Amino acid sequence: MDGRKTPLYEEHVKLGGKIVNYAGWLLPVQYEGLIPEHEAVRSKAGLFDVSHMGCIWVIGKDAEKFLNYLLTNDISKMTDNQVMYALMCYPHGGVVDDLLTYRIKDGEYFLIVNAANIEKDYNWIMDKKEGFDVEIENKSDETSILALQGPEAVNILQKLVDIDLSEIKSFHLRKDVKVAGVNAIISRTGYTGEDGFEIYVDNEGVIKIWNELLRVGKDFGLKPAGLGARDTLRFEAAMPLYGQEISEDINPLEAGLKFFVKLNKESDFIGKEALKKAQEEGLKRKLVGFELKERGIPREGYEVQKDGKKIGHVTTGYMSPTLKKSIGNALIDIKEAEIGNEIDIIIRNKPVKAVIIDRKFLKNR
Repeated sequence: MDGRKTPLYEEHVKLGGKIVNYAGWLLPVQYEGLIPEHEAVRSKAGLFDVSHMGCIWVIGKDAEKFLNYLLTNDISKMTDNQVMYALMCYPHGGVVDDLLTYRIKDGEYFLIVNAANIEKDYNWIMDKKEGFDVEIENKSDETSILALQGPEAVNILQKLVDIDLSEIKSFHLRKDVKVAGVNAIISRTGYTGEDGFEIYVDNEGVIKIWNELLRVGKDFGLKPAGLGARDTLRFEAAMPLYGQEISEDINPLEAGLKFFVKLNKESDFIGKEALKKAQEEGLKRKLVGFELKERGIPREGYEVQKDGKKIGHVTTGYMSPTLKKSIGNALIDIKEAEIGNEIDIIIRNKPVKAVIIDRKFLKNR
């Protein structure tokens, strides 16, 4: 199988990981199985290799000003050691990518971008930097990333670090932390709906940290987890996936991400005028959650109908491992998007009844 390997590739093979090609990378889709790995993250902890994600540094006097022009969120509101979710948009309002912005200090930031979009994002950023005093550095190839997720994550990681993890608040970071003796950046964000940490480290040090986490984590129920569980976890937690809930053709307002689009911030940003216009004129489509009322599994791309007429498509669908129900997200005509409205999902050419529900599937947790 062709594809790029992260520094942990051999470790995944040793652990019996089922390797697939994802965005050009050879990564484990599962080890023991999607369900046990998903359940471990919800109840104990899971460890993910996410070294395929991109890491792009933005450094210089105009870094804040440049990022505020590039991104939808208000970067001027960030303080040192803070992490902020934002989107990078095209002038027409569609999404180039969604990403996390990390502020180390004034003039020093890095962006964590989606693996499939690294080259596109880097070229886009380079193309837009004219007139700003900034240096852009793509450090994706030399940076490894681990995600330790779940209620026991803090107890496991605490055994291996030289700081008190309670000092790192949600959506904050610490630079120069020793993890199993290896220098790293640690953040506390999570893509699973659970508490969790991301560990950014040079490629040389990642194998040691991976193995030490698995060793220490054994007593806490930690399991290595693959891409399969990563997707079901993020989906249950109402986190969007680029190419499904957002894309060049699906803008952030349609995707329910208005909170991260600061149309009132002082600086202009790419896509601002188009998004403002879309909001003023009224959106025509909306991302909704749904639950099947009959047997079946909804899948990405399946048609959604109302009274026999197409009104949209499924963006993500699963049998939820936590809720034990067939649920999904769909982008549909906004006139049909009211909670409680009945719709049909076309599965194997047959309409299967569904009802629109709140997308915050885990809101009672």
